[in-house]
Amino acid sequence: MPGLGNLWRASAAETFTAQPLRGERTVDMAIIGAGFTGLSAALHAAGQGADVAVLEAETVGEGGSGRNVGLVNAGLWLPPDEVCNILGPGPGEHLNTVLAEAPTLVFDLIAQHGIACEVTRNGTLHLAHAPRAMADLQSRHAQLAARGAPVRLIDMHSTAQRTGTDRFYGALHDARAGTIQPLSYARGLARAAHDAGALICENTPVTAAEHRSGQWIITTPGGKLRARHLLIATNAYHRPITHVSRPDVPIVEYFQLATAPIGDNLAGDILAGGEGCWDTGLVMTSVRRDGAGRVILGGMGGDVTVHANWARRKLTQLFPRLAGVEIQHAWAGRIAMTHDHLPRIQRMGPGALAIFGYSGRGIGPGTVFGRAAALALLSGDHSGLPVPVVESHAEQFVTLKSLYYETGARLVHAVAARR
Repeated sequence: MPGLGNLWRASAAETFTAQPLRGERTVDMAIIGAGFTGLSAALHAAGQGADVAVLEAETVGEGGSGRNVGLVNAGLWLPPDEVCNILGPGPGEHLNTVLAEAPTLVFDLIAQHGIACEVTRNGTLHLAHAPRAMADLQSRHAQLAARGAPVRLIDMHSTAQRTGTDRFYGALHDARAGTIQPLSYARGLARAAHDAGALICENTPVTAAEHRSGQWIITTPGGKLRARHLLIATNAYHRPITHVSRPDVPIVEYFQLATAPIGDNLAGDILAGGEGCWDTGLVMTSVRRDGAGRVILGGMGGDVTVHANWARRKLTQLFPRLAGVEIQHAWAGRIAMTHDHLPRIQRMGPGALAIFGYSGRGIGPGTVFGRAAALALLSGDHSGLPVPVVESHAEQFVTLKSLYYETGARLVHAVAARR
């Protein structure tokens, strides 16, 4: 099973390739990282007439953007009241509003640029994994409904009808959300940014970045960029850069397993409405289907062999008729998890920002944060950014927390779904 590989790479309808940076070039904005954030920034900066270059150490979507579940959510893991408690009422509601509109931006960009990424906008289901979890969903529903969100609670019977399993105790449906093929979306953004005039460079790791004489000097193995503005959009896949010190953030790994395509005779009632789902468990589980009819189940943890055994058991527990179904893909990705589960925008020097810490919500937040950062850097006006810019950020016990998350997932998955 460890050699089965990433489904999104095997099934992506969008293709994109680019050459490494060679020689020297001067641009208005340099962006490090070709994921949702960096590519959205590039697309919107190029749309403003800026000369933009994106430097990617591997290939477009190689990091979390090409490895995640593909849920286009409105908001964060945190309920909106908690966001306000942490940031304060004004900044908190601003972030809630920005993220509430994130799915619309994602789906509008997909339509505008003809991105072939298996779009399904039938909402998502936040599933109660235990009877007591319904109280949390009821609280979230009240908070979201008070802000005008099109959400509704679904009882246990209706949840079973929608999901095809009776293992959940109810759900919260959010009509704003949906699912996509995430790597295809990333590649489509890269294509759109390229068509708008942005330079995309793959296989171009940044080794150093230094601000001198009013500009950033960015060094790579094959070339050098000079830029007025710099955006670091590497998130959980950040590599050390000489002269630039982006703070370390605890890393959570997330594993996924995908079946072979399944016909309606066997799995027609499994998420027949096309929603993507995740549950309320502390060690979260997700489930969705793709355009070919595969069932995709995920959970926290990075060791493919260890967690694949759990995932196979969990899949059979949820959907007994899938016992023995062929597993064709298994892969994992990394999540940057801040201590309060809120993303950060940090000033890295004159005309430079870094964005990190989506805590597992990369598609919508990455798209809107990238757009906002590009416009803020070009205009010099940071007032419209989703969160206030911080001058520094520190996380305690980063390595220990990362180990804690993985160990906890292993312990839970070692015993879960055996009964």
